[in-house]
This record gives sequence, structure tokens and C-alpha cells, in this order.
Amino acid sequence: MDFREIIAHLDEEGHFCSAVWGAVSAADELQIERIAHHTAKVTPGSLFCCLPGGRHDGHDFAEEARLKGAAAILCERPLAVDLPQILVDDARKAVNSLSAHFYGYPGKKLKMIAITGTNGKSTTTYLVRSILNTAGIPTGLLGTIVYHDGTQETLAERTTPDCVEVQEWLSRMVQNGSQACVMEASSHGLVQGRLEGCRFDAVGFTNLTPEHLDYHGEMETYFQAKRKLFREYTRGEWSGAANADDPYGRRLIEEFPENVIPYGLVTRGRQTVRARIRSMDLEGIRLDVRFPSGNVCRDWKIPLTGQYNIYNILASATIAFGLGLPEEAIRLGLERAPQVPGRLERYLFENGVCCIIDYAHSPDALRNVLQTLGEVVQGKIWSVFGMGGDRYAPNRPLMGEVASEFADELVITMDNPRSEDPAEIARQIEAGLKQGRRLKTHRVILDRPEAIHYALDHARAGDVVLVSGKGPEPYIIIKDKTLPYSDRETVMNWAKTRGLEFPHDE
Repeated sequence: MDFREIIAHLDEEGHFCSAVWGAVSAADELQIERIAHHTAKVTPGSLFCCLPGGRHDGHDFAEEARLKGAAAILCERPLAVDLPQILVDDARKAVNSLSAHFYGYPGKKLKMIAITGTNGKSTTTYLVRSILNTAGIPTGLLGTIVYHDGTQETLAERTTPDCVEVQEWLSRMVQNGSQACVMEASSHGLVQGRLEGCRFDAVGFTNLTPEHLDYHGEMETYFQAKRKLFREYTRGEWSGAANADDPYGRRLIEEFPENVIPYGLVTRGRQTVRARIRSMDLEGIRLDVRFPSGNVCRDWKIPLTGQYNIYNILASATIAFGLGLPEEAIRLGLERAPQVPGRLERYLFENGVCCIIDYAHSPDALRNVLQTLGEVVQGKIWSVFGMGGDRYAPNRPLMGEVASEFADELVITMDNPRSEDPAEIARQIEAGLKQGRRLKTHRVILDRPEAIHYALDHARAGDVVLVSGKGPEPYIIIKDKTLPYSDRETVMNWAKTRGLEFPHDE
């Protein structure tokens, strides 16, 4: 894109203040090939955007960007860097405004779907994508686990990428022939404007439970962040899906009655998408689903388990129904849904022990998984988890309380302790343990691989070992270091050293 066009767009949007070092005249013939605000993403011809942050200020890295080939700088103050510079009042807002324009508004060329809520976003996006792909609508994905541009996937860096990355990925989806994009919309992403330039044809809300309150402060503020998706980021005759069994979901249903379709297991009503459970075990769920059309689709066989996954199934079915997809296409897409990495990821070993890896890292999520296992497991339930450091500490004793209620054996370990002492985090989890509940014994083993090996070694045939908190994360954060680590590889190594075959995903 021509440098002058970038200045003209920012000026039109009210962001452009001035140019320094003769930027306008000197840069008349300058072409910008990419927008970047991390030096790791700078390539020759980039516009490097200096964004101030909590720990680092992008202005301090402008010279490094120049050395890597940046062609110009967007900044909030003049810099002693020998490049054309665009000065703006608020660099973050300017970048958010510029990104979609730079990439040609790719979201306008796609059917856009977004899911928000505390739990269930990743599974619901996978299910919606499976439905759309099965229906012949090639669909990209942006979420907590991976980004998929329609051709290849990359491990996700965060739930909702920054605004530049969102637009870059949407552009790649369009280039690769995708016709739709389904993405997770985190509360942080919504508040920080990462979805600027995106408008959605369908949106979904799963539930709201206490999480990220270190950032939002209180539940109402947290809800208002989620509500922005429905209020500010929809377009045209949009449709929505909201969990009618959740009090915050009911608020959205009441606020947007013409657009939002309710779903639930408890809530009744002719307009509600709801289900009747026929059977459920570790292999999956059989259920009947009733749609607002009055049609009852019988005996769907979905390769997921747990009541909370029934809510994810209903959320995805409701979104697809709102988009006008046939009910048979919805069934086929759900029945053919792939295993979601780190979401009840199950491995049954030849010694009769079953290991499940799951991302559950909040009291509500852990309760959902343990309750599900309690309904379908005959042997003991072993729970192995820790809690992240520098995150909402009041959840730590609540995790201990949940384990007391629903697990037989508990091993407390570390999980991204960051700057905190993992032993102190473990003590705070122990403070929530309750006597006289289901839990028989517990121990603290801070070394995570050792903790997982201990549980797997002591489990017996028919037992299930739930390793939770990290899911598919390929790292562990200790102090200021991000180190390679994988729960899945830890379990694989355990099997190898014990002479057991590591099974394929069941």
C-alpha cells in the first residue's frame, strides 16, 4: 500500500497528527508491504507501529525495526530513527483503525462467526467449523488452540490475536478460498479493540463464571466486555445464540429478542433449541435435539461426553440454525467433529488406566470435567492440577474445594507459576480442601512431569487420571522464562518408560 494512502486513511479517521523527518515528501514513492508492532514480525518494507505496553514500549525498539528492514514508523512522539515517521495521539487506536483498511477489509468477504463466554469457546468453534465444512462451506479458525487459514494451521499465541494479526489471517483465509471464519472473542480482545474492522453475521455466548477478575475487577464489568460482541460487532440481519440456562445469557436474550436464539437443557420454550439425553459414556453422547422450527432430530451420536459438552453442542447447533443451515447438515457436522486438542483428550492404556488431558483451569471448568467423569467412570478419579501465577488468586482454594468434592485422589503440582512461588500457590489450593468429602488423600509434587507419573503409576485398571490446566499448551512459564513443555509428551514419555504402547486418540 502506498505510504500516502496510509496517511490519508489515518487523517480521514482522525488519527493522523503530523509527519516528521520530511516523511510526506520523502516518502511519496514509498510502498508499505506489511504492518508490524513486534520486531520479530518486521520484514523489509514494514510499517513498524510503536505501541506502548505494560512492560515494554514499542518506541524503544524502533531502531531495531529499522535494522530489520522497516520502511517507516508509526509513533506517538518523534524518534531519533532515520525513517519516515507518522505521529499519532494514540498508536494502538490508529493501528486498530488501519489494519482492516490495509488488508482490504477481508472480513467483508467472509461469513463471520464469533463465540464468547468463559468456558466452551474452543470446543464450540471447532464444532461450528465442522458443521460449516461438512456443509461445503470452507471455514478458517482463530482460537485458543490454533489459527487455521484454510490451508495450514499454526499454534495460537493467544485466544484472540491482536488486530493486525486478525486482519492478516482473514486475508490469508480469503486468498486460500475460505468462505467463512469462526473465531473466539475473548473479553481482553473485545476491550482492547482487537476485533476492530470485524463485523459478525452470527455470534454466540456460552456462559459466564468468575475468571479474569484480576483484569476486569468484577463480574458486571466482565459481562459488559462480553456483551460488546453483540452490541458493537454485529452487522446486517445478524443472528445470535445464548445459553438460556445462564443468567447472563438470559440478559442477552432479553436485550436482543429479535436476533438471539436461546438454547439450554433446563429452559423450556418453543423458540429454544434444547436436547434430551438418551445415553452418555466416555465414548460419546446420544441425544435428541429440538429446534424452533418444531422439528425433533432423533438419536444424534456425538463423539463428546459430559453435560457441559451438550451445551457446546447446542451452542454450535443454534449458531448453525441461525445461519440457515439444514438440520441434517448440522447433525452430520457434529457427528464428524474432530477431537478438540486438550479438551477431554483421552488415552486408554493396555493396563486399563485411562488418562485424560484437559484445559480446565478454573473452578467451574474443573467441576464440569470431574462431574462428567463421576457419571461415567467406575474406578477412582485421580486429579492432577496446579494454578497459574500472577492470576486471580481467590480461585485457588475453590479449586481445592472442587477436588475435595469430585475426586478420589489429588496431586497438586505447578502450572505456569510465573513470578510466584509454586509452593505458595499449592498451599493456597490446599487451603480449600474439605474434610469428609469424596477426596481420600492428596499430596503436593511441584515437578509437573513427576506429579503426572506418580498418578499414572498408582492408578489401577478402571481408574482415570485427569491432568488438567494446560491442555494443548506447548510451554510452561517459570519466572520470566517460557520453557518447552507438553502434558501430552509427558504422558507419552511415561508410557514409553513403562513399556506401554501410547494409544492413538480414542
